[in-house]
Amino acid sequence: MKPEDLYHTGIVVDDFDETLDWFIKVAGYRWTDVVEVDQVAQTPDGEITIPMRMAYSGRDPRVELLQTVPGTIWVPADSGVHHLGYWSDDVESDLATLEATGMRYEVKAFNPDGSGELLWAYCKGPAGPRIELVSRAMEPFIHYWFATADTASQSG
Repeated sequence: MKPEDLYHTGIVVDDFDETLDWFIKVAGYRWTDVVEVDQVAQTPDGEITIPMRMAYSGRDPRVELLQTVPGTIWVPADSGVHHLGYWSDDVESDLATLEATGMRYEVKAFNPDGSGELLWAYCKGPAGPRIELVSRAMEPFIHYWFATADTASQSG
């Protein structure tokens, strides 16, 4: 994990639509298409399905907004910042490195193609922010998603 691999700051919010509108009206943000997906993921306690709703800001520095999902790690953080998201060339290896420094994984998702490849993982330590590692294999899709901010209809 390197500083230059940081590509977004994630914020979990209770009122997703109101927060998107606030960023548009107050700060002039544009947003990608909103994605809603039931994400299957692994936790230390077993497999879960997470109903996710999220969007990215259209320009750097990227902000990722996520809808609160009660009973998961996706709840608003006291600081407002839920996580820092980093590109990873090898999520499994980077996760092992973070775990060796005292962090623990909270949730991770594998490629649904059955390859066993980790696509993303969240981990948290006793201090500092939660870290999300995102496989570079997802980078083309996420950049395509970023481009939807240029064409998405914006309210406000």
